[in-house]
Order: sequence, then C-alpha cells, then structure tokens
Amino acid sequence: MKRKNKSRAGTQTRQFWHEFVKGTGFRHWLLGALLTAVILAIVFFNALPQGAHVEVGQVARKDLAAPITAVNTGETERLREEAARQMVLQVNEDPSFYVMNPAIVLRVEENLTGILNLVRLGIALEPVEDAGFESAPEALSVSEIDRRLIRDWKMEIPQSTLEAITALSFAEYDQFAQTTTDLVLKTMDERISEDGLRDARDSFEASIGASSLGGEAAAAATLIGRQLIQPNLVLDTEKVNRARQEAMDAVEPVRIMQGEIIVRKGDVVRPEHVTLLQDVGLIKTGRDYGALAGMAFFVLACMALLALFFYHHRPDLLGSGALLALVGSVLIAVLLIGKLFSLNSWPLAPYLNPSALVGLLLTLLIDARVASISTVIIAILLGLVHEMNWVITVLTLAGGLVAVLSISKVSQRGDLMRAGFIVGGVNFLLMISLGLVGQNSDLIIHSYLGLLSGVLASIVAIGALPYLESVFKITSPIRLLELSNPNHPLLRRLMLEAPGTYHHSILVGNLAEAAAEAVGADGLLARVGSHYHDIGKLRRPYFFVENQVGKDNPHDKMAPSLSTLIITSHVKDGIELANEFKLPDVVTQFIAQHHGTDLVRFFYHRACESSDDDSISETDYRYPGPKPQGREVAIVSLADAAEAAVRSISRPNPGKIEGLVRKIIKDRLNSGELDESDLTFQDMDRIATAFTKVIMGMFHSRVEYPEQITKEEIEGKRAKNGRSDQQ
Repeated sequence: MKRKNKSRAGTQTRQFWHEFVKGTGFRHWLLGALLTAVILAIVFFNALPQGAHVEVGQVARKDLAAPITAVNTGETERLREEAARQMVLQVNEDPSFYVMNPAIVLRVEENLTGILNLVRLGIALEPVEDAGFESAPEALSVSEIDRRLIRDWKMEIPQSTLEAITALSFAEYDQFAQTTTDLVLKTMDERISEDGLRDARDSFEASIGASSLGGEAAAAATLIGRQLIQPNLVLDTEKVNRARQEAMDAVEPVRIMQGEIIVRKGDVVRPEHVTLLQDVGLIKTGRDYGALAGMAFFVLACMALLALFFYHHRPDLLGSGALLALVGSVLIAVLLIGKLFSLNSWPLAPYLNPSALVGLLLTLLIDARVASISTVIIAILLGLVHEMNWVITVLTLAGGLVAVLSISKVSQRGDLMRAGFIVGGVNFLLMISLGLVGQNSDLIIHSYLGLLSGVLASIVAIGALPYLESVFKITSPIRLLELSNPNHPLLRRLMLEAPGTYHHSILVGNLAEAAAEAVGADGLLARVGSHYHDIGKLRRPYFFVENQVGKDNPHDKMAPSLSTLIITSHVKDGIELANEFKLPDVVTQFIAQHHGTDLVRFFYHRACESSDDDSISETDYRYPGPKPQGREVAIVSLADAAEAAVRSISRPNPGKIEGLVRKIIKDRLNSGELDESDLTFQDMDRIATAFTKVIMGMFHSRVEYPEQITKEEIEGKRAKNGRSDQQ
C-alpha cells in the first residue's frame, strides 16, 4: 500500500512539473533567469573580496583609515572573555551558585548501608538444633571486617571498637545501625560546602552525643559518620553559564571610529592590523564559497516560490511579459535601494529604506495577493543583504503587509499618503518593541526612521506610479479615479454636447458598480468603463434617442440599413476618440465590447417589414463585436441594456423591474453574448438582484404638490420665511 502511495505521489509530482514547464514559454524562463541573475549580483556584491591588499610582514604603502565606525572584534572578544573569567571566579565563592547534588547523598547512604551490613556479619549467631546435632553459621572475624572496610570503603575503625560492636546482640546492633543511619542522612540533607565540612562533622558528632548511643557504640558511630560525611554542593552550571553570558553581554563593544588611522604609511603590517582592517571592511581575506552557495540557494528558492505562487494563483500573470517585468523591476529597485543603504557609513541607515514600496506599487498596479507574496520575498532578500538582520526582515514584512491592507480600497490619491503614515506608524512602534526586546537602545532612539521610511515609500510611490503605468501599460485605481473626474475633456464634452447620453452613462455606472461589487469584480473599473462606453455618440449625438428631447427623430426619414450603420458606428467612433485622448486599453475595451455582436432589433424588424423578399440578413444589422471578454465589460453591457429598457416601463414597480431585468439577462445569455465573460449563473442572479435594487432607488416616489400651488406662490413663501428668519 505504501509503495502504491509513493508511486502515485511521484507520478503527481512529475505531472505537476511537466504541466508547469509546458505552461511557461521561453520568454518566461528568460525573464526569470534575468531577474534571478540581477538579484544574485546585488546580494553577492559585498560578499566578494574588495578593498586594500595587505599581508602580514609587509610595509604599508599608505595610511589606511577606517571608512566607517565599526566594532573592534578582537579587542571586544578579549574583554568579553576576561569579564567571563572574572565572573567564574566570583561565582566559585558565592554559595548562591551552588546546589545540592542528590547523587552524593545517595552514594553516602549506599556506603553506610554496606559498612553496617559488613560489621553485622561479625556478630555470632545463636546455635540451632538440626537433625540431632548443633550447628551455627560462623561469624566474620574482626580482622576480616577491618580488612574489608579498608579495602572496599577506605574506612579505618580501631579493632577494640569493632570488637565492642560485634559483641552487641542483634537487637542492640540494629538500634545502633538505625540511629547512625538516621543521623548521617540528616546531616547529609543539609547544605555542606567544602568550607563547612568540618562544622557539619562536628554537628554530627554532637548529635551522636545527644542520642541514646553510648560508650563504644557512640564512638563507632562517630568514626563512621565523620569519615562518610562529605560536601554535597556542586556548582549550578546553568546559572553559572547564564551569569557568564550576562557578564560578556554587559561589555560595551570597543569601536574603531570613522577616520581613525589603523596602519600608517611605512609601518609593518601585523596580524592585529589585518583583523582591524577586516572589521572596517577594508579587506577580505578570500571568498567564502559556502556562504555564496547558501545565498544562491536562498535566492533560487525565493524565485521558485514566487513562480509557483503565480502558477497556482495568477496563471494569467505568467502569460504577461509586462506584468512579470513589472514585478521584477519593483523587487530589483527596492533591493538595490536596500543594498545602497547597507553600504552607508551610518549603521542605522538601512532602517530608512522605503521597503513598503513593494506592497504599495504592486497592490495598485496588479493586486493584493501578488503584492503580499512579493513583500514576503523582498523581506527575506533584504534580510540576506543586511547580513541576516532579522529586524530588517520583520520591519519589511510588517510594513509591506500593512501597506497592502491600507490601500486595498483607494478612493483618491491622498490615500497613498495616508497609507504611508500608517506604515510609518507601524514601523515606529515595531522598532521600539524590537529595541525593548533586544535591549537595543539605538533602535528605540532612532525609531523615527521607521516613520520616515513609510512616508518616503508613499512619496516615491506617488512619483513613480505614472511612469510605471506608462511603461508597462497598466491602469491603476488612481488612474481610474482620475478618469472618473467629470472635468475630464471627454466627459465634459459628453455632458455638454450629449447630455442625455451623459446621464445614461452615469446611471449605467451606478448599476454596473453595484453589480460588480456584488459578484466580487472591480467596481471602480466597471463604473469608469460605463462613463466612457458611449463616447462615440459625440460624433452624432442627435441620432440617439436619449439626446432627442423636443426634437424630431432623424431615423424616421432614413432607411433602416443607414440607421443601423449610424447606430453601430458609435462603437468605432468611440474607439477613435479613446485613442485620440489616450484612454487606457482597460477602458477602451468597454467601448468596443459593450454591445458585443448583438442585433439592432428595431431597425432589423423595420427592414423586414418594409421588404418583401428574404434578402435581409441579420449580419448586416449586428454590432461588429467582439463579445464581452471580462466580467466587468459583461456587467456594463447588461447594465446598458437594463437602464435603457426600464425607461420604457409605465408605472414601474419592483415586480415589473425585476422581471424585465431578468428577461434581459436571460436573452443575452441565450444569444451567446455572455459566453466569453466568465460570469456564472450565480453571478447573474446576484447581478439581477443588484440591478433591481439600484433601479428601484432611481424610481423612488416624490411628494406631489397640489396643482393649485404655483411656482410663484412657493417662491413667495420662501421669501417670506427668509424675512421672518432674519427678524
């Protein structure tokens, strides 16, 4: 069974990589390789040997001064070791660093038990009768007991004392052994140091004197106890090591100050000079190929993670060279800025790096998911660039993710500055927190750098955004907000030259935005697309019914085919105007696709009615297309049709409106106009509900004034009220 599972897992893995390689082209691999190569070059830059070339024993050809303030590692380490040695000497004299060793107490108890059992063997047993004759086990001689005590326990007891003890009865001996054992163990349960050993033995002897033992038994107990009792304290190694480490950490680093002369011209270079030059980064003794290999693996792993994320969650991004180049450019730019800050002589300069740029720019230009994974990648890479500085990694990760959350909903350009201050505030608090945790006063004192970093990121993002949009042909929410401004030249012309179309576009925008948000689409894009979808009507505004208020309909005097040509030409005219005013492609698609290939039914039916033959073709009465390609365009297409249709309803009510809206959606679905839009049936139901709700708001009831009240009377009452208010 396990073999089958392993085989199945292996097959799935091979199939996944086969599909991954097959789904990516040469261009993607080239971009990935280029991005990886540039990142490796940035990471490896200060990992290569550089600076002055000196060797021990050579004469310095010039003065070598420290370019930065750095820690003198050799002297600092010497002071740390000296502090640790002094601390160890101190704790050896401090009783609080000692703990009782239970093993010593147990060993004393075992030795005491063995000694007492051996001496007990010297007591003669009473003879017993067995099978008609008397016999008794032979007791050990005093000399044999003495010999074994010396051999096994190094215990010396005078023979006279041993003879007196072995002369005791078993009951008397057991009492002697029990008393001796209790008093020895009681003494061993106390803390006994080397210096306190004599006092412990004297205390034991006093306790023997106060016991029920007397004569030779007391003397024997005293001899046994004084020889067995020993120090039971040992150093607490964990506590000692902790004190030793604290003493080492308390040593202030010895610093080589910027500008300090390390080796003067003409001096002989000594080993300590080389160490100091390495500390300030003037020389490197060679390449650490292991470190380089580790960095390379790290970078490759990050790039693989990024590629797999795109493959699973944004496969469309892998098919867009522009978007891939955008992600790579932002990552490289922020990493390069971080590298430049790391080379600065001020050690706290890296905390000013506007690393939240990744989250801000990619959220605005692509989406929050891509920005989030890119923030994780740049946090790891910046930590690598700053020599595994985990504080930089934490600040970059937290600031970047906060930036993503702060601009997920952008309503104006000022939101970018607000996001910058939010990121700066988070960085400020994080630097204080990390400074307290790591007992790093520099982080706390200079925590204002975190605030400046967030604000700087928002300033750079505002400045860079238009250029990135132009270079990579991307429309950000900020750009869409600018396009939605009624003062835009096209919208202003539409409002003045085709007011009916302008009003229609605004209503379609309200419908489309509500429906897009209901199905999880881009509501802002749908609204802006709605505002521009009919700008082609600017060329011939009075040929469209919404602009014919108080005027004759010119189509009444035209052939249906010509009317159809004029009506459908507003799509082509709109695209031309969009190109003239340089509207982005995401907006132009609404102009080209909002009618799809739909039939101009009114003129088609009129043509069929006026013609007796069957030569009328539907193809001649259809829009050129293409069909809506995305959810937002499809929603605008449905909103356009729904808004125009509900205006024809007499006495509208919720039932009529909802029925008409659902009929329009159903007709578009049946005609195949929504086939390429990725809308689901559930989406269409939500769209219908959203349309109905918004349209009912458009048809809200108004208060009816009595017909007898004239405008003059209303104005007169207003004037009268105004005078009374003043009085």
